[in-house]
Amino acid sequence: MSQVKVAVVPVTPFQQNCTILICETTGKAAVVDPGGDVPLILRAIEQTGAQVEKILLTHGHADHAGGAAELRETLGAPIEGPHLADKFLLDRLEEASKMFGFACRNVTPDRWLDEGDQATFGEARLDVRHCPGHTPGSVVFINQPLQFCLVGDVLFEGSIGRTDLPGGDFSTLMNSIRGKLLTLPDEMTFISGHGPMSTIGAEKKHNPFLQRQA
Repeated sequence: MSQVKVAVVPVTPFQQNCTILICETTGKAAVVDPGGDVPLILRAIEQTGAQVEKILLTHGHADHAGGAAELRETLGAPIEGPHLADKFLLDRLEEASKMFGFACRNVTPDRWLDEGDQATFGEARLDVRHCPGHTPGSVVFINQPLQFCLVGDVLFEGSIGRTDLPGGDFSTLMNSIRGKLLTLPDEMTFISGHGPMSTIGAEKKHNPFLQRQA
């Protein structure tokens, strides 16, 4: 089982957690959610010495996907994810950038992802679960052997993803969290799109949104 080194690079005015995952056996890496500040991401990649093999997107919002096209051009690495249901967001990233105040480019992934797919880098494998609600095409990436996952903006420490943006739906999000995330082991650590890491078990016990729905 290949170990995975994790480096988190906060990007954009929203301090989105762009995450670099490195297979320690091979040095191959995946960059998850390069929302912007691409020079900052490139410096972090250089510091790790990793060779980026994939760019992965959890969903189509600008702060997660806005720098993906530029990073693909620079590194020559393909983009995988999110689910096809987020195409309408990725097709309007440039337009969204005018509202949010940072540069974005529209992007089309090289591969859309769906429930049951796998994303790979080096010898590492990430299982894909489709978790709509925050956006229609949100996906999460799960590494079962190492007990960690990346959940984008589906779940946070003490909170959940917002559902008041286009394509968002509260009941759909809660169904995704309960059916796709809370079924994971309590010791599973997750990296959210913003803020600190947490565990599934901690959120079951302390997340007020989950308590409210109990």
